[in-house]
Amino acid sequence: MSIELRHHTDVEPVRQTVIDIHIEVRQRDLGLSGSFYTADSFNTRLTGHSSRPGWETVIAYDGTEPAGFAYAVPLGPDTRWWDHMTSPLPDEYTVENGKRTLALNEIVVRRPWRGTGLAHRIHEELLAARHEERVTLLVNPKAGDGKVQAVYERWGYEKIGEQQPFPDSPVFVAMMRPLTGVAE
Repeated sequence: MSIELRHHTDVEPVRQTVIDIHIEVRQRDLGLSGSFYTADSFNTRLTGHSSRPGWETVIAYDGTEPAGFAYAVPLGPDTRWWDHMTSPLPDEYTVENGKRTLALNEIVVRRPWRGTGLAHRIHEELLAARHEERVTLLVNPKAGDGKVQAVYERWGYEKIGEQQPFPDSPVFVAMMRPLTGVAE
């Protein structure tokens, strides 16, 4: 498997690729349904995330075939990321300045490449050149019967609480890890 990892900071040339992979995996492979998982809803979130300073995606290609992607954006001073925690975190923990915390919004790998370590490669490639202090993500604790959360724990993330960022979204586990200095 000869995988090429490509960085993009402009969503428009890759928007449809990202949407197509997301829909294939979330809806068709995993059978997730409801308004939160529609293409239009995801595209709206993608537009919001990618419009913020510092947004970046890494897309993996096996030849010409896109195999997966991840994208992230720094949390700015006006972020609402922490607003939907079910139990509030200390104020000093949630102060953002655009340089403190990177939000890993999505990481998705297509079925033929799952179990190959590609998700970890994409993740590490995306984080490698980042300068934020820490990285946070949300995971559905039911995904893979808890196996997805366990993967993130192996990657150095720790649960910091739970949140429901949208009325039609699941209640996610919020996780955090330092951006650097984590063993693989």
